[in-house]
Amino acid sequence: MSIHVVTIVVLVLIFLVGTLRNINLGILGLVGGFLVALGVPEFTGDGADTGDIFSKVFDGFPVDLMIALMGLTYLFGFAQQNGTIDLILRWAMRAVRGNRAVMPWIFFALTGFFMSIGAIFAIGVISPLAIPFARRYRINQLMMGMMVVHGGMAGLLSPLSVYGIYVNDFLTNHDLGDHTWALFLMAMAFNIVMGAVVYVFLGGRALFGARARADEEKLRADAASAGDTAPDTDGASGTTPVATAVDAMAGTAPVRQVTWYQWCTIVGLTALVIAAGIFGLDIGVVSLVIGAVLAVLKPKESHKALANVSWSTIVLVGGMVTYIEVLQDAGTVDVISDGIATLGAPMLGLVLLCYMSGIVSALASSIATIGIAITMAAPFLTSGDLPVAGTAAAIAIAATVVDVSPFSTNGAMVLANVDADHRDRFFRQMLVYSGVVVAVGPLVAWLLVLLPF
Repeated sequence: MSIHVVTIVVLVLIFLVGTLRNINLGILGLVGGFLVALGVPEFTGDGADTGDIFSKVFDGFPVDLMIALMGLTYLFGFAQQNGTIDLILRWAMRAVRGNRAVMPWIFFALTGFFMSIGAIFAIGVISPLAIPFARRYRINQLMMGMMVVHGGMAGLLSPLSVYGIYVNDFLTNHDLGDHTWALFLMAMAFNIVMGAVVYVFLGGRALFGARARADEEKLRADAASAGDTAPDTDGASGTTPVATAVDAMAGTAPVRQVTWYQWCTIVGLTALVIAAGIFGLDIGVVSLVIGAVLAVLKPKESHKALANVSWSTIVLVGGMVTYIEVLQDAGTVDVISDGIATLGAPMLGLVLLCYMSGIVSALASSIATIGIAITMAAPFLTSGDLPVAGTAAAIAIAATVVDVSPFSTNGAMVLANVDADHRDRFFRQMLVYSGVVVAVGPLVAWLLVLLPF
């Protein structure tokens, strides 16, 4: 059995075992990389011992990307813990005066905003507010949940987001140019269109008109007469974040004074956008510096923020990127790319990669799938057979648009916030919707390659 077949078999096993046994793919990727390297001449040549072999494997570990992931999740841990995210949500809800027809787009925009500035947990933070809001104000819960997911995906390829950093670093490291804003705009436009389709066909039209206005007045009156109290998460009486956010729409929630620490957090997030987004400073370093300042101001908060660092994501990305480097050193990527090239049409090869990305990502890690697919497409990009920005965006979007699946992390977070009485029906609806997206989404994403970027 050739080394190329071995590396592919190991890759398939990584995805299968990781998905079926719920094991972090990064751990399996590192282990697989070490084992495969023992049989790759690139690593074992010149009588190298196991220490030298493993050292070469570690050369492919993306330290700069890991620092960026750690810094971003650490910084946003402060924003999540000290109520800054809830604060921004309340401001947004009051800005539209609780118009039900607008609220799905408010949740869409907020999720996209937080995702675009590095909050990889944005969907997990917004969905516990959006779904109960939809339930209380008679908005289709499936529509609201999918708007949150597509909103997050709209900010996916921002230069400050985890996915955007990952894809842009790949293109830069392969001398394929800087396509930062083109990638961001394509992902945003694609998911805005998806959001509009979801909004129109899943109940958005029912939120307009005289009947909708009458329903809204009744809901406001009910909310005002009910007061601000609701069962909290422990079953006691109190005002929950969800109740406060929902009642903010009806105007019944008390106006809370913004604390000095929340203002500091807002200033820190603004500084991150300016320093990394406008001046191009290293986002990992900037986010760690801002996080350190917030930690000095309130040391107790730093412990909570550190607990929110997404170590599992860091391990996942680090391990899979390392295994991808082993694949490249083994020549497997070139072999697969040559096989796709024999089809005689790079565009046909790209649509196959898009569908592979979508199907695999619906059941496994999106970012790991993107890494594999874009690496396989690299020879077409370097040869000029395919446009760089369109191809990278098509693969990234095809791999992430299927996050509406209830088996994906984002889809599961939405499902978890649906009330128990409706969860089975909601699950079936999500399956149908995600099936349509898996069937059509990669094809539509593939069409992005035709855009003049």
